[in-house]
Amino acid sequence: MFITFEGLDFCGKSTQVKLLKQKLEQNNRNVRLIREPGGTKISEQIRRLLLDRRNYEMSFAAELLLFSASRAQLVQEEIIPLLNDGYYVISDRFHDSSIAYQGYGRGINVEAVQTIQKFAISTALPDITFFIDIPVEEVERRKAKLQEELLDRIEVSNEEFYQRVRGGYIKLCAEEKRFRLIDGTKSIEEIHETIMKEVGLINKKDAE
Repeated sequence: MFITFEGLDFCGKSTQVKLLKQKLEQNNRNVRLIREPGGTKISEQIRRLLLDRRNYEMSFAAELLLFSASRAQLVQEEIIPLLNDGYYVISDRFHDSSIAYQGYGRGINVEAVQTIQKFAISTALPDITFFIDIPVEEVERRKAKLQEELLDRIEVSNEEFYQRVRGGYIKLCAEEKRFRLIDGTKSIEEIHETIMKEVGLINKKDAE
């Protein structure tokens, strides 16, 4: 099974990724956790280019294509082989991030972004995508708690940008049946329980 997590920066998805991995392993599943961009030697080199704030002059088109190149390498080198071997693959971001961030956020033609993503991911379409939704105001509140120099090139984006990205994600949730929209303002435990129900680790009726 291929499970992806999406959301605005600081939404708490990375915490939920780790909790799900632990729960699956406790249930004797073979699990591999991957992150985007990154996950392979080549993809990690691209990650450094993308997130380095010194690369402020990077064009939106270059940003999109670099994310997609990193993803294509990850799909062919890691994701498809792992899925073929029966692993649960959990990805902290995947192609929907490019649709939301570079398409809706940066203003690149969304259909063009989607076409590039179809090519990049090949057959590796997620079975379930969890979108952990928080208001943009909460993004700004959480970001303010961090030292400014610790933020990467994407995280320094302004509130208007994040509003567009969030709107893109919400549209994707309405269009794609694989999406599960989760209220990210709930407690870590409540969010984790919802996720476990969706992947079948908790019986929904028993949990009610």
